[in-house]
Amino acid sequence: MKSSTVEFAATLAPALTAITPLRRVYMPRLAGVGRAGHVALTFDDGPDRRSTPQILRVLDQYHIRASFFVLGSMLAEDPQLGRELADAGHEVAVHGWHHRCLLRRGPAATDRDITRARMLVASVTGQVPRWYRPPYGVLTLAALRTCRRLGLTPVLWTAWGRDWEAGATPDSIVRTVTRRLAGGGTVLLHDTDITSAPGSWRRTVDALPALLEWARERGLAVGPLAEHAVAGR
Repeated sequence: MKSSTVEFAATLAPALTAITPLRRVYMPRLAGVGRAGHVALTFDDGPDRRSTPQILRVLDQYHIRASFFVLGSMLAEDPQLGRELADAGHEVAVHGWHHRCLLRRGPAATDRDITRARMLVASVTGQVPRWYRPPYGVLTLAALRTCRRLGLTPVLWTAWGRDWEAGATPDSIVRTVTRRLAGGGTVLLHDTDITSAPGSWRRTVDALPALLEWARERGLAVGPLAEHAVAGR
């Protein structure tokens, strides 16, 4: 999907970019649609010393690497954990500095937020980040312009686990993800509860093995966005 199409959608109705079914059909690149035999596994809102290492432990057991969309404010509190992510072969991407909806930000504030986070990720990991995901999945024209200036590609998701909800369970997370997931999809989960129900990350950890087994049984490779061949990238 051409960037002009995404920009047009963000100009007219930014919140529409957060509606997953519409995004998959009309903006597959933004949705994270990739090669058919692969599933991109992504985590938002960390890194968090309480919870992210627990996610990493499960991924290591399955020899899986993932993409972590980090908040600059969280990474600044524990840059060593960000380095550990990169050293373990995971992809560290940009989720902004603060977890605030972009609809409440002006162009200058949006630019500062994304730029500051991108600079810290590059400094901490020694790698230039490739991807950006806005908080709540709501993209704006100002964010798109900043991404273009910084060489970031916006990417959202095709399936999520609603793992942030207080009533989520490992079983509900697996059901919710797999209801919409197919080869070429991008999964959204969270490796911390800073914007979620307290302790929600524990259910995510418990759901991960079943999700990875589900993909394995269907012959789907699981990995980071760098291995996903996102449409148009």
